[in-house]
Amino acid sequence: MSSHDQDTDCNTSNNPHFQDVLTQSLHNPARRGLLRGGLGLAGLALLPGCATMVSGLAAAPSALGFPSLDKSLLDNVILPPGYQYTILHATGDALDAALPAYSNQGIESDDWSRRIGDHHDGMDIYYIDANGRYTEKDTGRAVLCVNHESSADAHFMHPNGQTSNGVSGKKFDQFGAWDLGSRPELEVLKEINHHGISVVEIVKSPQGWRIKQDSPLNRRFTPQTPARISGPRAEIDNIRSLMVTRWDTAGAMSRGTLNNCGHGKTPWGTYLGCEENWAFYFQATGAGAGLSAKEVAARKRYGVASAAPAAGVTKAVSQGWHTVSTTDDRFTRWNLAAVGANAERDFRNEANTFGYNFEVDPLSPSSTPAKRVAMGRFAHEAAVCGLPKAGEPLAFYMGCDSRNEYIYKFVSAAVWDPRDVGSGMQAGDKYLSEGKLYVARFDATGQGEWLELNIADPRIANFAAYKFANQGDVLVNPRLAADAVGATKMDRPEWGAVNHRNGEIYFALTNNNAANRTPSKVDAANPRAYMDLDGNKGMGNPNGHIIRFKEADNKSTAKGFAWDIFLFGAEEDAGDANVSGLSAKNAFSSPDGMWFSKATGICWIQTDDNAMTDETNCMMLAAIPGQVGDGGKVTVKNKMVVNGVEQTGTQETFVGAALGDAKLRRFLVAPKGSEVTGITETADGRTLFVNIQHPGELSKPLSTGNTPQSMWPGNQGYGAKGRPRSATIVITRQDGGVIGL
Repeated sequence: MSSHDQDTDCNTSNNPHFQDVLTQSLHNPARRGLLRGGLGLAGLALLPGCATMVSGLAAAPSALGFPSLDKSLLDNVILPPGYQYTILHATGDALDAALPAYSNQGIESDDWSRRIGDHHDGMDIYYIDANGRYTEKDTGRAVLCVNHESSADAHFMHPNGQTSNGVSGKKFDQFGAWDLGSRPELEVLKEINHHGISVVEIVKSPQGWRIKQDSPLNRRFTPQTPARISGPRAEIDNIRSLMVTRWDTAGAMSRGTLNNCGHGKTPWGTYLGCEENWAFYFQATGAGAGLSAKEVAARKRYGVASAAPAAGVTKAVSQGWHTVSTTDDRFTRWNLAAVGANAERDFRNEANTFGYNFEVDPLSPSSTPAKRVAMGRFAHEAAVCGLPKAGEPLAFYMGCDSRNEYIYKFVSAAVWDPRDVGSGMQAGDKYLSEGKLYVARFDATGQGEWLELNIADPRIANFAAYKFANQGDVLVNPRLAADAVGATKMDRPEWGAVNHRNGEIYFALTNNNAANRTPSKVDAANPRAYMDLDGNKGMGNPNGHIIRFKEADNKSTAKGFAWDIFLFGAEEDAGDANVSGLSAKNAFSSPDGMWFSKATGICWIQTDDNAMTDETNCMMLAAIPGQVGDGGKVTVKNKMVVNGVEQTGTQETFVGAALGDAKLRRFLVAPKGSEVTGITETADGRTLFVNIQHPGELSKPLSTGNTPQSMWPGNQGYGAKGRPRSATIVITRQDGGVIGL
């Protein structure tokens, strides 16, 4: 996720932190007995049903097979000796030969709907068999699905930057104040359409993987692509009543997908493009009948505009897409004001159609995508499927990427049938339309509980802050339901990942700020509050950490789990904050992307950081994971200045076994201004696909003649030079060996 330092904290609930939870746990006889008996977290793995699961894969290696990289501020992708990279595709590349090559000067006159999008993010590979169907075997032919996230640096797509009120050269920021003046239609169309998902056919040649231009499988999903509204049969009418707009007065269809960040891959072979920071694209302008108090409360909880800017205000948070001077609803849909007599006459409900897992069948160009409402609406950051077992329900794990938000789980009503592999959207309807949605509470004992979000729960039905009408309302507004049941506020849950060798789930908690984390506001799962020693990013939990958990009895339907903290990000000289004992060779900050290799068992960690970027660009690290409970309990020492007064404190938590330099190494350092996000591999583990997002993000306005912060990848000979571009790179070993070993 870009613009990581400016996301809005919309969670003002009074959900407990762990000092409160610990007190409650000590009053629970079962948990009190477990603590007094000294079993602890490490001993939990010895309980019946908690043994490590073996899924037919070889054990992870005992050490990594490459030397760790030094930190780097170079404007290039840096890899260990013996590794190389090529660029598969970059922002603006044409899917069709009829389109001209990308100018990299912003002079394109097409609407971008047949070009590779911008801000490459989550992605996955889908092999194609001889019959054109999905297969997990490497056939040398595949499609690659790539998410495209934000438009925080969309000024690069126009000749002199973005234009508003006839003035060009503005450097708009995704989360900042935007000029309310009108914007040109073509500029806005470009910005709309470079969001979404790119699906491209790729083929393996003697020179490596290459795009097949003009393939009938090449496809773009943009914010304008029609999609079905899918949800539980019993609630579908209630759900659709919240989706009614002038474009579809029945609320059965929505338009497009937006701000796709992390992703998910289903066992049946479809792609989930997760909609993350969609709320900031809307504004409410113009006089109207106004919203109900309930509608205002829902919008506030999601960071969505509920009222027009005050009189005299000329700037507001949005993308400015609603300002195009036309009645064309491709643009007016971004205005959420209740300007019509009812919801069928305007777009007051348009924001309700975003914030979902967006399922597409990458091998069926004629298929219609679906918004899977049963999985909940929030700032989705990845949808990780646990290990599928025949005859058992499937579990998908999801983070809500904002400070103080939650980790969720969706459990399908249908049980997994391997014969559904390759069944496309039909299988998606079967597994993702009906099920139960849960939110996580992390207890101070090293255990946790999944809390079901159901209108039958009196805490939800009688929630004072928001009166839920029905279960459909719960699924459209699960943040509020999670507040009601007392879920645990986390330090920005971003990507999740599943360890294929034992089924454990990992989540990157990217960071938090001083408003939310002080020594008096820590808890066991978010235990640090400290100052960045060089002052580059301030205080709170600026470097983030990675948490992991194991479901009880390894069941997707488990209501309980055990957890510990796998790794803490830190600078190597951070003192007490460097809980994981990182060195200069593996120090990292702000973990974001996460992914496990099936071929090697390596856990890949990608960063989206600005706390360490004074001494190194963002990076990707390789780690050899253990298992929940392989470490023990530690006491974290915290110290920071709060309102001019030094505050100290301690917090007990559970950590994994120390990795050291042999099991945690820096594998890649990215170009200037970029984050590393998105990774997948070929089945043999000999090729990695990795995304480099928004190089040059901190570039100054183009109209003033400033040189961009980054010139990559043009500075490496890819395409026209002059401006930075996001890209998917292909990493191989020069000797053709397996990556990382």
